[in-house]
Amino acid sequence: MALPVSEREIITGTIAAPDRLDKALAEASGLSRARVQALIGQGAVEVGAATASGASAKVAAGTPFRITLPPAARPEARPQAIPLAIAYEDEHLLVVDKPAGMVVHPAAGNLDGTLVNALLHHCGPGLSGIGGVARPGIVHRIDKDTSGLVVVAKTDAAHEGLAAQFAEHSVHRRYLAVTGGVPRPVEGTIAGRIGRSDANRKKMAVLAEGSSRGKHAVTHYRVLRAFAHAALAECRLETGRTHQVRVHCASIGHALLGDPLYGSTPKPLRPLIARLGFARQALHAAELGFMHPILRKRVRFESILPPDMQELIDELDRFDR
Repeated sequence: MALPVSEREIITGTIAAPDRLDKALAEASGLSRARVQALIGQGAVEVGAATASGASAKVAAGTPFRITLPPAARPEARPQAIPLAIAYEDEHLLVVDKPAGMVVHPAAGNLDGTLVNALLHHCGPGLSGIGGVARPGIVHRIDKDTSGLVVVAKTDAAHEGLAAQFAEHSVHRRYLAVTGGVPRPVEGTIAGRIGRSDANRKKMAVLAEGSSRGKHAVTHYRVLRAFAHAALAECRLETGRTHQVRVHCASIGHALLGDPLYGSTPKPLRPLIARLGFARQALHAAELGFMHPILRKRVRFESILPPDMQELIDELDRFDR
């Protein structure tokens, strides 16, 4: 998913309904209530024209607010000799075919073994520094348990050029997904703002129509093969939001097989999934296309399905017989 060059540091908006300040800001910003309370205590929240002084203060609908997020402390990644499947490389950038199970950049709980650790070893000090010490060269990311293509910038000029294309939604991204059940119609578009779920802060969700939270998201899908209780679909992303394909497919009642966060495997397929030991969302970034930011030519790369997803599809085909 696309990352802005400067990750969200300031959140502005207006209060939707009168309430306690911490509760109203959590609803409007997408942050947790505990995080909002901590930020108020740090003097990082402005309401109207004044710095907020108490979380329990009452606030009126329509009141403007501004939240300044302090920069997160990032661990400095270290080079590690981790093999990389490289689809393309030149002096400006490289395209990596990331395996499922690899985290893109270090974060709490995943300080080693990430794509960034591997890139630092492969590229040395030449990797673009725009992303900071935790994510040098990283322009966009895909989830840990999603496999497929990721473009990485080696130079700051390439990083800026690629980031602009992601921001403009001009990058071609095609995913292959295995859904629970067969979407109807078999071809269509899913659109809806995606933001943090109120019910589970670890999840994203399609928000209610008219919501001021979240970000506009559009996914175009087409069923390539229909099985008895599943389907192989291609999903083309018009936007790139966190968990976009997973959330959008779940929102139409066809969560991805193996998805531990958004899905529930159809009952007839549970013995098959257990036998295969398939324990990740069935999602693969199969195609990536963009304008080379330095050479100024259109490039496109493809990745075949990894063995675990191909085995899943083969077994679904046998299941139907």
